[in-house]
Amino acid sequence: MKKAPLYSRSPRRDPPPPEPAGVPAPAPLAAHVPLPLHWSGRWASGVWALIGALLALALMMIGLRFLPGQRPITQDEIDTAVRQSLEKEPLPSAAAKAYEAILPSVVRVVGLMSENDEGENNPEQRAMERSLGTGVVIIDNGTILTNLHVVWGAKKIRVRFADGHESEAVMVGAQPENDLAVLKALSLPDDLEPATMRSTGDLKPGDHVIAVGHPFGIGPSVSYGVVSGLKRDFRSPEGQKTLTNLIQFDAAANPGNSGGPLVTMDGQVVGIVTAILNPSEQRTFIGIGFAVPIENAASAAGMPPF
Repeated sequence: MKKAPLYSRSPRRDPPPPEPAGVPAPAPLAAHVPLPLHWSGRWASGVWALIGALLALALMMIGLRFLPGQRPITQDEIDTAVRQSLEKEPLPSAAAKAYEAILPSVVRVVGLMSENDEGENNPEQRAMERSLGTGVVIIDNGTILTNLHVVWGAKKIRVRFADGHESEAVMVGAQPENDLAVLKALSLPDDLEPATMRSTGDLKPGDHVIAVGHPFGIGPSVSYGVVSGLKRDFRSPEGQKTLTNLIQFDAAANPGNSGGPLVTMDGQVVGIVTAILNPSEQRTFIGIGFAVPIENAASAAGMPPF
């Protein structure tokens, strides 16, 4: 009967000599059961090669840890590098970027209460015969929004654009219930940039805003604050008029800011500054300002709603 072959990793050898008489023969191995492994031949060479490769890899990994620039960067090191970079070249604030975006559209508005400007050489007379305020360009044909009380009763209106260009202007529209006036400049500077207007539909108390204008004729000036409330009412100190649906804000505003833009941090106009509240007789800011929502202001200029 033919025997089953034996499987071994060692090379085939000649059969061993027969055992001496009287010595029992060893029991045959079961078919397909491998012989015990021996550290010899090709199997042993493969094992040693594998061990050598693993050792080399381990040594390489250890060496990399000590090479300059090759070790892992920690989070503390990243934070330190970012902080040092910002200290050298700090990023502009959100308010500064918003101011930069709106500035080309802001104008100084002067209402002259006499046909000739005789007050030019007399500061006291000039203060009596002039009404100072702010406006914002909303169309590049020279259409400007401001407050009605800034130009009410003026014989002449003058505007000065951000680049210094000056022009006479005429009132082409008004919305007395919202204290708004629409002006049209008679001459324009080159590359006039109108402001971008944004709906107040998603405006919330706590949102950051800036007010840009010419308080007391100084400017353009910027102040920074938050929206304090929505849908506010304001009654003028004389009690002659009540404005409704106003935006309340706490960015500083003073006489001369009237008609200027209330701007979000993306540089878009959400309101026209129109009034400040001060229970005393002083016309200075105590932390409560009001702006007409831009939807009302845009409708005064005949623009479609958002």
